Amino acid sequence: MLGYMMDTPLLTTDLLRHGLRNSPDQQIVSRLVEGGIHSYSFREAGARIAQLAHALKAMGIEEGDRVGVMAWNTYRQLELYYAVAGIGAVCHTINPRLGPENAAYVMNHAGDKVVFYDETFKPLAEGLAPHLPKVERYIAMSPGNEEVPADFAGKPVSVQDDLMKGLPEEYDWPSFDENTSCGMCYTSGTTGKPKGVVYTHRSQVLHALVTSLPSVVGFAPDEPVMAVVPMFHVNAWGLPFSALLGGTKLVLPGPGLDAPRLYDMIEETGTAYSLGVPTLWLNLLKHVEDNGFKFSTLKYVLSGGSALSERIIRGFERLGVRVRQGWGMTEMSPVGTTNFEEEGFFDLPEDERIKKQLQQGKPVPLVDMRIVSPTGEVLPHDGETDGHLQVRGPWVLSEYYLHDEPTLTADGWFDTGDVAVIHKDGRMQITDRAKDAIKSGGEWLSTIEIENAALSHPDVENAAVIGMPHPKWQERPLLIVQMDIHAKATPEDVLQFTRDRLPKISWPDDIKVVKNIPLGATGKVLKTELRKTFADYKLPTAS
Repeated sequence: MLGYMMDTPLLTTDLLRHGLRNSPDQQIVSRLVEGGIHSYSFREAGARIAQLAHALKAMGIEEGDRVGVMAWNTYRQLELYYAVAGIGAVCHTINPRLGPENAAYVMNHAGDKVVFYDETFKPLAEGLAPHLPKVERYIAMSPGNEEVPADFAGKPVSVQDDLMKGLPEEYDWPSFDENTSCGMCYTSGTTGKPKGVVYTHRSQVLHALVTSLPSVVGFAPDEPVMAVVPMFHVNAWGLPFSALLGGTKLVLPGPGLDAPRLYDMIEETGTAYSLGVPTLWLNLLKHVEDNGFKFSTLKYVLSGGSALSERIIRGFERLGVRVRQGWGMTEMSPVGTTNFEEEGFFDLPEDERIKKQLQQGKPVPLVDMRIVSPTGEVLPHDGETDGHLQVRGPWVLSEYYLHDEPTLTADGWFDTGDVAVIHKDGRMQITDRAKDAIKSGGEWLSTIEIENAALSHPDVENAAVIGMPHPKWQERPLLIVQMDIHAKATPEDVLQFTRDRLPKISWPDDIKVVKNIPLGATGKVLKTELRKTFADYKLPTAS
């Protein structure tokens, strides 16, 4: 027997309407690419989004067309999120850190029809133009009085504000199937060509609803939230949608992600919550500590993208700010877990509590996860047995865009490529990427555990561990560190510090200091590059 409820589609324009209706005076604050701060209300944003939708239709954008965007976190990109999806087209956020070759590949693979770009990325857009035959025109996301070239490789260039000028400030948003594509993001391509992930209206609305829950992220209207994570990286973890849903003041820092400007904007806007990757939090923490600053309003930093370190947790807590870790993937829209603090969590002994905080957390509602053996056997959630982490849910991809190979297991799960344990309390803990784990004497060693131990040292800026050949143990860990510019500790000090925090089997056999640890387009360590760099290196214990 079927029920008798209305079958209305879940569309991102529903989130927009909700924000305009319930919180019309709430603010969106942006640091602009051209300098200065811009602030306007949800109501004013809605009017410009309607104008932009009219402009998109006037330039021939139809349902299903891909609209490429190379931009920083500002109100202009937020407007594109809603306007493009609202008319049934697909907002393809392009990570400019992919590099020219990969950027051209994803834009051609996606079939972008038009490309919007921030002034910062003008050289990139212009340089790519001869290699993008499917792009019909380029749009500069800058004020109407900015000078722009007439064309890129014979394709016309226009200014976003000029195209919107004088157009109606209302739009009759169409209704369509909730499984219509609305957004598109490509993986970083660290192990091959980037792969396209296409989000639907349904997946984005459900993701926004769940991430707005108090037990997941849960922003309040009187607690401003800052999206430090780029909007070109998995839709800034869905924040542009959940902020309007929650009626929350949204702060967009633009290109100003260096610690001094980030701190100033947090203080100036009264930010209470901020989302970003551990590298940014470590830099911000150092800036605040080195200058004797304090946070006036910041309550929580939410961290994801790579493993969190104990140093970040303890450092922010000394400043009165709590740190919460989450985990997800481009393929998961992206949120899969959050390490929400249940009742009594902060009454636990400090070391026990922090040990839990370093775990990736519990699955969010509607996301299911399991760990399996290499042969596919489902493994117990005992906190000890590790296996390949697999997930499923309404915002987990079913297949990559224009990709022939099967994406899911035979019984419908997505293999994340991570190795993890799931604890009895439901918390999931990544122990390694499957391709990075070190097999030593028949035991699997977690590079993440070793890296976290090293990152706890105050003089370590970044750390990575790779497996090196060993005649007796098959592989042993090599610790590679990037030291702080003011570091006083020697490499030997850091090596001993790291070993003191690990079981003997996980001790790094050696340490190497590099000027910079290579990072990929999303800020993750490129271990493939480190393996090339140290391909001819021989551990002192291997002789």
